[in-house]
Amino acid sequence: MTSTREQTEQPGYEEMHILWISEGMSCDGDTVSITAASQPAVEDVVNGVVPGLPKVHLHNKVLSPTLGGEEFLAPFRAAAAGELEPFIFVLEGSVPNEKINGEGYWTSFGNDLETGEPLTLNWWIDALAPKAWAVVAAGTCATYGGIHAMEGNPTGSMGLADYLGWDFKSAGGLPIVNVPGCPVQPDNFMETLTWVLYHAAGAAPPPPLDDLLRPTWLFGHTVHDGCDRAASYEQAEFAETYNSSHCLVKIGCWGPVVNCNVPQRGWMAGIGGCPNVGGICIACTMPGFPDKFMPFMDEPPGATLSSTLIKPYGAFIRRMRHITNRTVNKEPRWRHNRDVLTTGYRPHKRPRR
Repeated sequence: MTSTREQTEQPGYEEMHILWISEGMSCDGDTVSITAASQPAVEDVVNGVVPGLPKVHLHNKVLSPTLGGEEFLAPFRAAAAGELEPFIFVLEGSVPNEKINGEGYWTSFGNDLETGEPLTLNWWIDALAPKAWAVVAAGTCATYGGIHAMEGNPTGSMGLADYLGWDFKSAGGLPIVNVPGCPVQPDNFMETLTWVLYHAAGAAPPPPLDDLLRPTWLFGHTVHDGCDRAASYEQAEFAETYNSSHCLVKIGCWGPVVNCNVPQRGWMAGIGGCPNVGGICIACTMPGFPDKFMPFMDEPPGATLSSTLIKPYGAFIRRMRHITNRTVNKEPRWRHNRDVLTTGYRPHKRPRR
């Protein structure tokens, strides 16, 4: 692997193509989500508003100014042939196993110009990923397989790291950068992509990633850590219905064990985020999603034990805080309009000379 020092001292790129394929097993929800980003907005990155970034050429079928067809496919074909660089390869959607497709194929992106046969997503990954300066997986389907990779699926779907190998390194010496979420939180993705672009410009080190290739500053804490209902858990105040303002863990919330920053960050413009608006966390950012967290809306394992153990502590804390709250909701007794000073003030006498 190229060392951090070698990577940060390499000449900065002045231009960068972003080749974004959502022909994985995908609903295009991650593309739709990032249009709501504001830190930074995708249009600000593309239009050169963010200082210090390379000039960005974004190729995404939903956000492209072209209508599609060969004009849209041209930069992808050029990159596959080694005629376009540097570029960042972004994948949206899980990767099906084309080794078990029978006589057909699971998903494709364009056709072979000579034979007319569909070019599978796997063909494009094989052609683009080794040549890409960086590889970014957008959303839980691309990072870990997601919904399409759940038990019983016929496609053998998987995440990009499962397909390329967890030790994969891009042409820029970077591991795959995983930004999970179903869909991906818009600012999480754009902030990560911006960091990668700053690194490409020679203005930043590589983004720090954990052992699951997630940005550490975004996924280093749990939903519970940043949840505005966390105090209710501490005080053993648990919701029984979805219109309650208390902790949702007993009605299906997995927040205490899920790595995600959405309650802290909100969803759009700092507003929203599942538990913040009364929705349980179903763990959509996690590698084990959805299989290890089903059935949804059932009490998670351990919730009964933990909520039972915290009840005596929570009852005591609630009582003490109630007493303190009543005390601090009263003004001090010396605030009055009587003809006597009761604040405890003692005038200082001037020393004799």
